[in-house]
Amino acid sequence: MSEKPEASKLRRLSSVLPLPAVRKRPGYHWYVVSTVCVGAFMAALDASIINIALPVLKRQFDVPMNIIEWISLVYLLTLAGLIVPFGRLADMFGRRWMYAFGFTVFIIGSVLCGISPNLDVMLGSRILQAIGAAMLQANSVSIITAATPASARGKAIGIQASAQGIGLSLGPAIGGTLLSFFTWRWIFLINLPVGIIGTTLGILMLPPDAEQKRRERFDYLGAVFLTPALVALIYFLNMGLSQGWLSPTVLASYAVFIVCFGLFLWVERRAKMPMVDLSMFKSPVFSLGNFTGVLSFAVMYAVLLLAPFYLDNVQKMSSFTSGLYLTIIPIGMTLFTPLSGAIADRFGSRLPTMSGMVAGAVGCVILAFMGGSATFVFLIVGLFLVGAGTGIFTPPNNSSVMGSVSQNRLGVAGGILNMSRTLGMGLGITLGGMTYQLFLSAQGASEHAAKSHQMIAAFHWSFIVVAVIAAIAFLLSAIKQANTSRLPSTQTSQSH
Repeated sequence: MSEKPEASKLRRLSSVLPLPAVRKRPGYHWYVVSTVCVGAFMAALDASIINIALPVLKRQFDVPMNIIEWISLVYLLTLAGLIVPFGRLADMFGRRWMYAFGFTVFIIGSVLCGISPNLDVMLGSRILQAIGAAMLQANSVSIITAATPASARGKAIGIQASAQGIGLSLGPAIGGTLLSFFTWRWIFLINLPVGIIGTTLGILMLPPDAEQKRRERFDYLGAVFLTPALVALIYFLNMGLSQGWLSPTVLASYAVFIVCFGLFLWVERRAKMPMVDLSMFKSPVFSLGNFTGVLSFAVMYAVLLLAPFYLDNVQKMSSFTSGLYLTIIPIGMTLFTPLSGAIADRFGSRLPTMSGMVAGAVGCVILAFMGGSATFVFLIVGLFLVGAGTGIFTPPNNSSVMGSVSQNRLGVAGGILNMSRTLGMGLGITLGGMTYQLFLSAQGASEHAAKSHQMIAAFHWSFIVVAVIAAIAFLLSAIKQANTSRLPSTQTSQSH
């Protein structure tokens, strides 16, 4: 039987892509890393730009803050619900084309956001953006892991994390510039040229996917239960503080998570081809790596919540100046991620992961003692150490996690790893806000009627609690076994 024309065309296209002149170069995997960095940069830039634009969008659409915050929340919920299923689909059908298609979906969503006539269209466009972002994030780390030799994996993941840090750092500045000289629509339309470049590079540069010996079936029932479970969990973590932990919607989201996640585990244990191979969590490297990843991002995002409130409520600092100080965190992260990854490649992951959490804990303790004439010195040093700590911790941790799974589970592993980061972000925001309110209440004060010394004391103890979380992550990293597994495909990926 002759081959179908569509399959024949795809086979011929795959034979000339990636570009032979690039594929045959000795350091081809660095071209792959650079291509993935475009997506990492764009996603981080978009995440940090949107926050600075929310007040402008609130006035544009003439809605209260609890409504406009759905522009961020609907994106986060969609991303959380789809990233693991997309990772599984990438393992089954290929990462290369899903990554390129994810870019296309993201830029279409960005353009639709930029021309949105009303809030409803904006929210729908943000969902489309998040679908594209889920395709990108589910594939980014797995593509790097599959294409890069194990001896350079940490450095490669560190460079990708550095691209994210640069995007986070430049977001407020670029967003402020665009809002000052143009309309709010350009904060979305700026993704168009970056997305076109990323899509083109993805098609031309990314390695072809290895042909699978047998086609696995997609676990639809697992997806039916996992997606609402993750969406409900992220909603619970992000909205519990603002809506109240006993509000009907928050309690309903908690119930949905418990029921759906329980059913998901029941289904996965019985599925012949599960979406998430639960045996991966038997590996201490994988399970502890993901858990400490949650804690590390909880530390950073708790600080990112507490610090601006301290600068506003206690120091009476302007939003612009406060934003400049907060860029110290992604700058610290950006500077140390490539270096940490290279160190992990040479000496293993345990030392840099432990060192990163030590730096984060020390940074939080320094922030806890802000006050008096040395406040701004403590602020700069503390924020830098928190950012540097995350930058030192993340590449070796991610490298060891991805190196602990088999080739046909890289997409799912990458999705879970990114999901851990999203959970950490939500947990950190919840932790920071909840501890501050609790320590205010312990002094008999409320958030709206607290005196300066009461607020300072509440911030003090809140930063101490966050430092304890970093210390726990340090202890778990210390007991985590060094990753000795190596993916056979990483050694041969350059030969494709």
